[in-house]
Formats: sequence, C-alpha cells, structure tokens
Amino acid sequence: MAFRAFYALPAENFATSTGQHTNAVHGFVSMLLTMIRQQKPTHVAVAFDLDTPTFRSLEYTEYKGGRNKTPEEFYGQIDLIAQVMKAMNIPNITLESFEADDILATMATRGEEAGFEVLVVSGDRDAFQLITDRTLVLYPKKGISDIPPMDAEAVETKYFVRPERYSDLAALVGETADNLPGVPGVGPKTAAKWLNLYGDLDGILENAESIKGKVGESLRAHVDNVTRNRRLNQLRHDLELPVSLEETELVAPNREEIENLFDALEFNTLRKRLFDLFAADEDEEQPEAAVFERLEAKDAGALGDFIAAGQGAPIAVQLAVTGAEAVGVALFREGKAIWLELAGLDEDSEKVLADFLADAQAPKIFHDAKLAKHRLIERGFNVAGLGDDTLISAYLIQPDRRSHELVDLVQYHLKYTVPVLKPAKKGELDLGLTADLAEPTLAQAQAIFDLSAFLAIKVAEKHAAQLAAEMELPLIDVLFDMERAGIAVSRERLDELNAHFTGQVEQATKEAYESIGHEVNLSSPKQLQVVLFEELDLPKTKKIKTGFTTDAESLQDLLVKTQHPFLVALMAYREAIKLRQTVEGLLKSIGDDGRIHTTYAQTVAATGRLSSLNPNLQNIPIRSEEGRRIRDVFIVGEGYETLLTVDYSQIEMRIMAHLSGDEGLIEAYESGEDLHRYVGSHVFGVSPAEVSSEMRSKVKAMSYGLAYGLSSFGLSKQLKISVDEARTLMKDYFARFGAVRTYLRAVVDQARKDGYTETIFGRRRYLPELNSSDRRLRDIAERAALNAPIQGSAADLLKVAMLKISQRLREGSYKSRMLLQVHDELVLEISAGELDAVQELVTHEMSQAADLLVPLDVQPGVGKSWHEAEH
Repeated sequence: MAFRAFYALPAENFATSTGQHTNAVHGFVSMLLTMIRQQKPTHVAVAFDLDTPTFRSLEYTEYKGGRNKTPEEFYGQIDLIAQVMKAMNIPNITLESFEADDILATMATRGEEAGFEVLVVSGDRDAFQLITDRTLVLYPKKGISDIPPMDAEAVETKYFVRPERYSDLAALVGETADNLPGVPGVGPKTAAKWLNLYGDLDGILENAESIKGKVGESLRAHVDNVTRNRRLNQLRHDLELPVSLEETELVAPNREEIENLFDALEFNTLRKRLFDLFAADEDEEQPEAAVFERLEAKDAGALGDFIAAGQGAPIAVQLAVTGAEAVGVALFREGKAIWLELAGLDEDSEKVLADFLADAQAPKIFHDAKLAKHRLIERGFNVAGLGDDTLISAYLIQPDRRSHELVDLVQYHLKYTVPVLKPAKKGELDLGLTADLAEPTLAQAQAIFDLSAFLAIKVAEKHAAQLAAEMELPLIDVLFDMERAGIAVSRERLDELNAHFTGQVEQATKEAYESIGHEVNLSSPKQLQVVLFEELDLPKTKKIKTGFTTDAESLQDLLVKTQHPFLVALMAYREAIKLRQTVEGLLKSIGDDGRIHTTYAQTVAATGRLSSLNPNLQNIPIRSEEGRRIRDVFIVGEGYETLLTVDYSQIEMRIMAHLSGDEGLIEAYESGEDLHRYVGSHVFGVSPAEVSSEMRSKVKAMSYGLAYGLSSFGLSKQLKISVDEARTLMKDYFARFGAVRTYLRAVVDQARKDGYTETIFGRRRYLPELNSSDRRLRDIAERAALNAPIQGSAADLLKVAMLKISQRLREGSYKSRMLLQVHDELVLEISAGELDAVQELVTHEMSQAADLLVPLDVQPGVGKSWHEAEH
C-alpha cells in the first residue's frame, strides 16, 4: 500500500522544506484514515515486510528477483509511516523470516476465531486466498482512492474459482511480481477449468498424464515449478506474533506525538482530518477548561474594580473580530473574566479600558499581540505593557512547529478544546450577533491565560526567557511601527513596469513560437515535454511521474548544453512572467495612503529570521537589472527628505570567522582586505593581486556553501566543475583554514549530544533527527545544525540593532523612522535635516550590535528610491 501511495502521489509535490519526500507517508495515512472513517473498525493493525531474507527467499533465491530498484525518493518513508503508526497507537507488526501477508493471514484467522468480521487491505492478490464468509479483501485498483471489497463471488467472477482455490490457480499460472514462473501456455481460464474439473491442485497433478495436448505436455514438464509455487504462495496462518488481538483495539492517537511528527512532515490538512476523525473519542477523555466566573461590566466602576483587583497581575486580552474589525474585548485573570462590547461602551468605560491598555505598568497577555495592536489602534486604543505573547513563547520552545494557532497550541499543550466561532460577516452586527461572540472569546482569553502560565515554565526550561524578554517581545512594538508606516511607492512607475514586463512576455512568446513553427502553451509542462523531448529531441531531463521534468533548474542546465533558441525564449518568458506577477502583487497591495504595508512574522523561520508577508518585500529581486527596476518604485514619502539603506557586509562569513576562531579569516577581516580575494590567494597559492574573478567566485561560493553543509558534489554542481576538482578545492581550503573544518565538525557533534544548536544570543533550535536511524533525515538535520547558529546569529544581530536604533530614534525625538528589514538590510525614511545624525546613529548601533572577534562592517546608502539608495 505504501508503494501504491508513492506512485499515486507525485513525489515532487510532497516534500518538506528540509527535502524529505512524504508522498508515500501522506498517501498511506490518508488511505488508512479513509478506511477507518468508512469501515468503522474496532481493531486495526498494520504489517510490513522486513528487509531481511524470508523462508521463501531462502528456499528459492530468485523469489521476487528482478524487481526495479527502489526509487531514491521512497527511502526513509517506511520508517516515517512506522513512526506515524506508533503515534496513532496502531500496532505495526513485523516478523523475521516472514512477510506482511503471513502476518495478515494469521491475524485474519485469529479474528475469525474470535468472532470478528475481518477486512484485509492489500494490493497483493495472494490475499484473495484469505476470503471467507467472515473475511473480505479491500483491493486497490486505481491509485489509493478506489478500493472496492473483494468477496468470494467477486473472486469467482474474475478468476472462475473459489477463493480457497486461488493459490492453486496462482501456482499454475505463476506470479510475475514474485518472479514465480508458472506453466507456459496456461492462463487463468485453463487453470480454472482444470481446478473445477479435478477439484484442487493435487487432483490436477494426479491426473496430469490424462491432460491432452501441448498444455498437458507443458504441465508435466513444469510440475516442479507448480509445486514450488504452491509452497511459496500459500500464506501462513499459525505464526507466533508479538501482538495480541486485544492490543490492536483502535484508540485515540497520541496527540503530542502526532503534533510533533506532522509538524516535521508538514501535514496540516492531514492533521485536521486525523483529529476530526478521533474527536468524538477524545471529547470523552480530555479535560475541559476550568469554569470561570463571568463578571458584568455594568459601568466604568465595575471595569476599573476588575482591573485594580489584580494588583498588577497579568490580564489576558482577547479580541472578538468581524472581518478585520475588533468588535469586542474579553479580559481574563485568575478564574474571573469580563466581556466588553466595544460599540456599546459608554464614554467613562471606554476611558478606563483605554487607560488600562495604554498603561505600560499593567502587564497584558495576548496571542499575536502585534495583530491585536493593529486592530485596537483602528478603534482608537493604544497598547503598551506587553507581559507575554503566547504566539512568541510557543515559537521559542518549538521553532520548527508549523502551526502556532491558539486552538492547536491549547489542545497540544493543555489538552482541552477552545471553542471557536466564525466571525460574523460585515453588516450582521446590526442584527445583534456581536453578543454571540462573547462566550467563545472569553474562553479564548482564559486559554491564553492558562497557556501563558504553562509556556513560561517551558520557555525557562529551554533557556529562552531572556531571548523572549529582551529581544522577541520588545521587537513586537518595533515591527508594529514599521508595518504602520509602510513604504511609499510610485503607482506610475509600477504601471510602466507592468506594461514593460507584459511586452517582454509577448515578445518572448512570439520568439518561442517562431523557433518551433507553431504555438504552444508555454505554461503547460505536458505541452513543453512534447516540444522539448519529442519534436526537438533535446537531451532528456530527470524522469518524474508525469514524464521528463521541465523545472527551472533542469531547463537552465539544458539551455547551457544546447543553447536552443526555443529554450532561450522560454526562459525569458518565465523570467518576465515572474517579474510581472511581482509587479501585479505590489499594485494590488497599495493602500489608501499610497504606501505598501507588509506584515513581519517572527514565528515562520526556525532560524529566527523575520519573514515578510502580504506582500513579501524580502522577495523583491536584486541580482538582475530588471529586478532592480522594481526596487526603483519604492520611494521616499511625502514630508520626508530621502531614504537611507544600511546593511551588513558579509555578515554570515564574519559570524563564521567568530564562531570558528580561524586566525586566517580573522586576519583577513582585521586587515580590511577583500575576504574572498584573501582566501583565494591562500587556497590557490598566489598573491591577492593574482586572484582572478573566476578564482574569487569559486572561493566565495565555497565559503558560503560550507555554512550550509555544501558537499563536494553540491559545489561541483554549483560551479559547474568536476566533483574531483570540487573535492580538491575544499581540501585546499581546509588545509589553509583548518579551524573552519574543526568548527563545522564540532558544531554537529555538539548538537548531536545536546539535541540542539545555539546562536551567539542563546537562540536554540532542537534537532532530534540528528540521532535518527534514517540517514536521509540525519543528513538534513546535520545541514540544519551547520547553518542554524550562523543564520540565526545573523538574524539575532539585526534584531538587536533594530531595537537599539528604535530606542535611539525615540529618545532623540527624531522624526525619521525605520520602514523595512530585508535580510541583512534596513531601510529608513529620513526627515529633513536628520540624515547625518541618523546615518551615524544607525551605523553605530549596527556595528556595535555584538562583540565579535572580527569587526562588523556596515554599508550605508542614500537616495530618493530604494534602488537609488543601494550601494
């Protein structure tokens, strides 16, 4: 079933961000959930073959010989399925010397003897011999979704024999998949005719001499094959299994294990399906949230009394939202809660609420405080005094977790369900539906309060309390201000670019058509496969489920090899389409104020890097001239004088030098030489002046690649050189900069011992896969262990700098402000007369963000547009 799932779902569509393919796991688990939902079994078990000899292969060495080599993408997925089964509390049975089919046969017999009705799910026709009045086989026909039941009548209709005679028929006909040759010239119909005439296989063999013609001769010549086939295809019903029937009873899954596994596998939809399927059972077992006392906010006095009663203890705040508008607020503290409908607040109550929210000395707990701040400021409320944000706390203890939704976190950590009510549509507020939001919002406020207390312990255990208090929580206000400010854009320039890229799309399309003499859908992989590999007969790319791949990397390699004009036009078409889509996305994102307001997420990247969303401004191209034109549409806004960009030069290599303590790298940075030219001179044994551009490029690619676990094969592919040359290059590099190799080895070894990596600022990333038995998972974890301290330290450095810059701007009463953070760069909008002071302030704080063994080099640039301010 795992193999069928693998081939039914395209491997290229099912892979985690770390590169682990998951199509077999996803398909297998999906199929199993469908079976459980449809058949409602009381007991479930799963059986797998072991990768060791069986009694069949020991008797007949050619058994199952000739099978195709297992695809590389399949490796590791059986182990992952076993892990999912364990988390689902479903026994995963294997047995030395026997096959999964023997285990199923034994379980089926036990089930029948205990009075069960049995369903065997198998893609192996040998399972048909198990069919009885009480046992059916679910046999897949198309992919993994079409799985009809096979009963005795269905077997007889298809093969003309009863199920108990199917193994006799298979012995005569043979089984190609198992490499068991049958009697030449004898097909299912002939075999069935003989079985119905003589009763069974023994009867046929006893009467072999009387069977006339060539088939009779063939049978008599191949009796040994037939008797061997029968011995091997007969399933065993009497095995001593490590699992009893009682242990296969279907129970609710282990939610924590499923959460962790599905986070790693990135199975969000499947996670919901699984938990929804078992929700009824869980509802009976899981604890409910404690009942709280709901106080009435009759007036400003009652609200003030509730706030004051806590004597400064934290209060959880949750908003009720319709559309994107806050319509109600729930406050919760220590078993008591209060509900405020914003539209119904009198002036005095509104002032009490506003004073509380803006009081920096009154600690408040939110889940996603930045989003709450945006929604509250739209209603005229400022927020200060953030005590905790459970979104941030949850991320710090599990940075690789995919979902940090409140409902998921409470279910996972606290084991109770938070009610969720879909927000009313705009316009329904007049119908009094806002009141319906009160109870679920109050319950969510309680959940935030409970979750905060729970996570505070976990954050301390993970040594992340200082990171939360001094970096991540204060950064929320900085990011909030940046999001509110946005960045001005020129709609006129965007419109011009849109027309320009549309022209490029049309021109590239025309050239593509002309090069092959007819039109084709350039966005259709299927049509491109026909053109490239049939009409043009170009060298084949990597084979995938749907044919030969037409992905960008493969076609770029093909272009380098062939320089075919169709490929030239196709790649130009794809680049123009991508750039036009970027421009179209920016046009749609312009706000009423003529500015684009991105959203910064602190909880997406496991390394600690910030992510820019809706639109993603970190994705604006910079390497191509056409991409840089897009940066030119971002301009200084009205009332400001210029844009200032400031970025770190070679920040990750400087961190590598610091962490490794390599004297050669440190000397290069301290002397102020061009790092890559310096390194190139040592690696190639020439003077710095003799290092060619090609040498410098090779060294640069290798230096950065080492921080990301780049292999000699990967380097050879990147530089388009032989593996031997890449291996020599790396060897010479490490001969000159030995401390780098020592560090890279040590960081992985230490992470394997500790279970995590750590940045300069103490940010941890836990990597349990470092000790996995699956080599592929282990390799992925090792690469993460290499880059997490370096990339994470760079991200932390920039965050520290942003906090210090924000504080200095505020203390100096500057009107200039930060607008964007893009990788290692900050973009600021400078008020008239403030450029020199702000530039000095920003470069100072960025260069002093951490005390490293090498200086932090900061490069400023000034201009009326983002592109002009680049340096």
